[in-house]
Amino acid sequence: MEILIKVARISYGILVAALGVQQIFYTDFRPVILPPWPASWPGHTFFVYLLSAIIIIAGTAIVFNRKANIVSLILGAMFLLLFLCCQIPYELIADPYYKHLGEWGNAEKELVLAGGGFVIAGSFPSGNESNQKESLIINLLKKIIPLGSVFFCITMVSFGIDHFLYTKGISVLVPAWIPGAMFWTYFAGIALFCSGVMIILRINLKLNAILLALMIFLWLLVLHIPRAIADPYSLQGNEVSSVFEAFGFSGIAYLMAYGYRTKKVLSQKS
Repeated sequence: MEILIKVARISYGILVAALGVQQIFYTDFRPVILPPWPASWPGHTFFVYLLSAIIIIAGTAIVFNRKANIVSLILGAMFLLLFLCCQIPYELIADPYYKHLGEWGNAEKELVLAGGGFVIAGSFPSGNESNQKESLIINLLKKIIPLGSVFFCITMVSFGIDHFLYTKGISVLVPAWIPGAMFWTYFAGIALFCSGVMIILRINLKLNAILLALMIFLWLLVLHIPRAIADPYSLQGNEVSSVFEAFGFSGIAYLMAYGYRTKKVLSQKS
């Protein structure tokens, strides 16, 4: 179990670092990080490289477990701030189609990144040291950790609804060699919606989180990797991004099942 927990943490670090590398490669922000940068605003390239460097360093720190608990906590706060201060205003002010739930997909993925950071931070043992040695900001951010799974599951519930609102568009994503594309579209929508609600309400938390993690990981193998291999460059590598997102999201879902339990157990052993 502990090995899988470490792999789950690493998957989030790889996801974050990969988004940073893609930003540098295309010299542009990934839409799950920041909405389109207004042409009238200066410093686009500088801020792309700056933010990319930050998240690559942070993701690498999580992968190699270098102060990963604090780094993931700060990452969660940064993504939450970008979601609140950039993604939401963009959708409400600049996007004429903001009333369509599907238009919120990138903003919701950033909410997953924020929730993932808090879930990762919450999966580490708290130890017996006094919190007085940590800064006030870190101690305040730790209070948000229980909301990490809620942030993640809000997006899962929304994506589940999308499967019913945009059934035809989503059904074409099912590989041609799998029969019953419409059935699997509805099945996935129900699974996403129900698992998200169940985890938020903490009903059969462990079972629902593991099943959600398994489902997303299967999508990684069956859907996202083949699509990325077939079309790695369109929409600035969107299919490649989806590979890393599915990998990281499955890791976050797995940690929601074991993270807090592990924290308690490890704290007792220390």
